[in-house]
Amino acid sequence: MIKIPKNYQAKLSLIQTEEAIKFIKDNFESKLAQNLKLIRVSAPVFLDPDLTLNDELNGLENPVSFKVTNNNKKLEIIQSLAKRKRNALKKYNCNEHEGIYADMNAIRKNETLDNIHSIYVDQRDWEKIVLKDDRNLEYLFKIVKIIYQTIQEIEHAVNTKYSVFTEKLPQNITFISTSELEKRYPNKSRKERENLITKEFKAVFLYQIGWPLKDGLPHDGRAADYDDWNYNGDILVYNPILKEVLEISSMGIRVDENSIIKQLEFKNETKKIYTPYCQNIINKSLPYTIGGGIGQSRLCLFFLEKAHIGEVQASYWDKEDIENANENNINLL
Repeated sequence: MIKIPKNYQAKLSLIQTEEAIKFIKDNFESKLAQNLKLIRVSAPVFLDPDLTLNDELNGLENPVSFKVTNNNKKLEIIQSLAKRKRNALKKYNCNEHEGIYADMNAIRKNETLDNIHSIYVDQRDWEKIVLKDDRNLEYLFKIVKIIYQTIQEIEHAVNTKYSVFTEKLPQNITFISTSELEKRYPNKSRKERENLITKEFKAVFLYQIGWPLKDGLPHDGRAADYDDWNYNGDILVYNPILKEVLEISSMGIRVDENSIIKQLEFKNETKKIYTPYCQNIINKSLPYTIGGGIGQSRLCLFFLEKAHIGEVQASYWDKEDIENANENNINLL
């Protein structure tokens, strides 16, 4: 069931919205590449599962698959490029502190559809090589600040081009760990904590997601074989239209030869240690990296002050949601 903001009215027409989407995506792509020193590369829509490079997300989602007609080979639609990008950096023979980015278009069939979730996911996926000595919170926060600055630059550009929009981002992003957030709101749910902290500070980097908190459970589920849970996090902003948290990006310094084993052991997934991807990390055949994904439709939703992600991307919605949207001035693409 979708959420309907009171007296909602889109500030741009459908054709103006499409023009604004292109404006945001084009400008964000160029600014991100410039600020993080990234080169654009090609990315697949599907992967050979034998390569063990598809993202398992929380470990519960099942990728969409199909078989190739001429040889009956099973392929999987990507869920994200988290693992493949690290391989790509080696393949492209990138140097230290050089990076790549790509358009990631995924299908996540297990997603629960609502105002901000779709089975179609479009991200700017990026990855860059770091030194062993860069694997710390100080370096992580440095990269977060660069990304946040990029988001601010695009907000300013959008608001300059379209005077109907307001400034929503604070000057600085607030950093808080999941354990600090738990201590701050011990009797609240995970989602309530995120809502409360973003309502107060408007933009937050919530870090160290994956290891259990004092109550014995992690703040949120994370795959064990790409982000290092000590050096990862989400960029969260407060959505004034829906009056709730909006995750813009999930990112982090990637696992090394030690943290990957610890995390796989914690999740009882040690059988993955022998996959080609994990063996390449353990044997130090892949570079140390930092990377993440930045939601393109999420950014458009936020900047254009839309009530539903279907107003900025063409996807599938059930009949009830479509009728509800039509009755409440929500124009789905």
